[in-house]
Amino acid sequence: MTTFEVINPATEEVVRSVELTSAEETDAAIARAHAAFPAWRAVAPGDRARLLRRFADAVDADIENLAALEVANAGHTIGNARWEAGNVRDVLTYYSASPERLSGKQIPVPGGVNMTFHEPLGVVGVIVPWNFPMPIAGWGFAPALAAGNTVVLKPAELTPLTAIRLGELAREAGIPEDVFQVLPGKGSVVGQRFVDHPAVRKVVFTGSTEVGKQIMAGCAAQVKRVTLELGGKNANIVFADADLDKAAATAPYGVFDNAGQDCCARSLILVQSSVYEKFMELLEPAVNGVVVGDPRLEVTEMGPLISAGHHAKVSSYVDESAPVAFRGNAPIGPGYWFAPTVVTPPDLRHPLASDEIFGPVVAVVPFTDETDAVTMANHTEYGLSGSIWTRDVGRAFRVARGVEAGNLSVNSHSSVRYWTPFGGFKQSGLGRELGPDAVDAFTETKNVFISTEE
Repeated sequence: MTTFEVINPATEEVVRSVELTSAEETDAAIARAHAAFPAWRAVAPGDRARLLRRFADAVDADIENLAALEVANAGHTIGNARWEAGNVRDVLTYYSASPERLSGKQIPVPGGVNMTFHEPLGVVGVIVPWNFPMPIAGWGFAPALAAGNTVVLKPAELTPLTAIRLGELAREAGIPEDVFQVLPGKGSVVGQRFVDHPAVRKVVFTGSTEVGKQIMAGCAAQVKRVTLELGGKNANIVFADADLDKAAATAPYGVFDNAGQDCCARSLILVQSSVYEKFMELLEPAVNGVVVGDPRLEVTEMGPLISAGHHAKVSSYVDESAPVAFRGNAPIGPGYWFAPTVVTPPDLRHPLASDEIFGPVVAVVPFTDETDAVTMANHTEYGLSGSIWTRDVGRAFRVARGVEAGNLSVNSHSSVRYWTPFGGFKQSGLGRELGPDAVDAFTETKNVFISTEE
């Protein structure tokens, strides 16, 4: 197959056919990126910064177009899609400051002067998932380019349209064509060449833990740098002293945003047993209030699942025997629609409480005390994100330190801010993206000693 038909998940209509990049074409693109690297790393820091700001301006001018593409391609709501395009702009702007601030250190040593330098790696391969195609792409390519690397980017096969457009905008902004290349194609072809090709010095991958393990193993053969952002089964811990009205009102948006197709989704709600029944009473109208429908409409809060195959996977968890407490609403007809669903598994061993379903399904389970809550939150192999709802500041700190996750919010469901580091514990990933130190992850530290002795 040399082309792929991009399907609108809200209508099941073909949006566009996209040419798939072959292994040979991937190798040729990597060779061009490798050849372009010396000139790109030699661009003066201020000039590289200026190009990244021009790229950010080009994205800003194209936000409505990018958002419309994402609505059609990924089924994202128009409000979310605008935010995602704006996030690419903001991340580019943030890292445009890095080239002029990528300073090393002067370290006191006897007999001379010692300095360190942050040297770019070379060609960086960025592999992007289908759930958040725009922002996750930007989290990889913006700091990589800022550090002086060249980038080859592979969007998910299902959602290539915004990545292709970002490649066009980069060229319009003056980023040299071979410095940032977008290669739509299969993971088993393009992504595998990123792993296998010796000229690719680092792979950035966001996706499933299973595939992440394979990429890590492949990169190990060449001692190739890798950053992995993988799965999550994230706990939303609600204590009895919390603002229950707010905790229940916001809980659906902590898990059903993007139809639950979010590795940071709070898909396991742990509620202190003394307020469990009250919380469930408050949660039901909140779930029923989630507006599911045409993602082009401003009022819509949740769109469809990405594909027929993924719909079948999510549906397999909620068969006739599933302990469903209640469901929200979803359209009937064309499109991969799945109603927001609340389940009450008997314990944490149940797949509904332990598996990453990656859909609009949330499990609610009671706990007894603080120690029990932390133990239950840590029961999975994942450790990406989570929320803690309490009015007790001391408890918030104790629980936050006890939960094995890379990103926690108190009285909030926020996970990702581009100003701060993002990544997971355990099998949720390796390394950190975003924040002030992300550029360092795309460099090698070089130490230089100059003798001053006669």
